[in-house]
Amino acid sequence: MFGIGMPELILIMVVALIVIGPKKLPDLAKSLGRALGEFKKATREFKETIEFDHGLDDVKKTFNEMNKDITETIDVNSKEKKSDQSEPGVADTAKSETTAEKEKSEGRTDDS
Repeated sequence: MFGIGMPELILIMVVALIVIGPKKLPDLAKSLGRALGEFKKATREFKETIEFDHGLDDVKKTFNEMNKDITETIDVNSKEKKSDQSEPGVADTAKSETTAEKEKSEGRTDDS
């Protein structure tokens, strides 16, 4: 923990005992313990938030891919419908011209 060994820890405790005094040292230790507990709790919540955001990024990516696939499908379908609508018109026109040519060659007209 922070590269502090047992001799350094004992030295810190002795200095704290001398500077703070034996009456206030337990209260200071209790306050320090609570502060460390709050720090750990805040760190844990921060990690959970980051993990949750990472999970949301995965969901967002999935939705974007689905949106792209749907858009491509709609574009393909609309292009197919446009081509289907234009082809019968071309076929009908060609058929009408062919029918008109046959009627002319047979000598028929719409007037009769």
